Amino acid sequence: MARGRVGKTVGSLGDYLREQRVQARLSLRQLAEQAGVSNPYLSQIERGLRKPSAEVLQQIAKALRISAEQLYIRAGIISPEEGVGGSVELAVLADPGLTERQKQSLLDVYASFLAQNAPGPGEAHPTGHDTEGADHG
Repeated sequence: MARGRVGKTVGSLGDYLREQRVQARLSLRQLAEQAGVSNPYLSQIERGLRKPSAEVLQQIAKALRISAEQLYIRAGIISPEEGVGGSVELAVLADPGLTERQKQSLLDVYASFLAQNAPGPGEAHPTGHDTEGADHG
């Protein structure tokens, strides 16, 4: 059931948002106003031309009264396969003490660590580096 297509995620996000907006009986303009984004920007998101930040997705989710987590999954910010592991991303996204830029930076670093630690086909991890920072006392 896993779909690893990033390009398709943005398109399905737009389709999903449009569907939710129609079900909520909101015009594009009304949703844009409630979410605090411009009408053209929201239109571009729905058409799959723009990938919104986690902050914008949270505002849209609030305006639509739906789960922000669903939007994060559809936008490819978190993976549904991660299950409990997705809680790291959700915790970062939900932290009010971080700016949007800081949240995105943390998510990027976290994703790069996960990718770095994932064994590649036919690749071996360098020896000795996995024990850095071990408790010495």
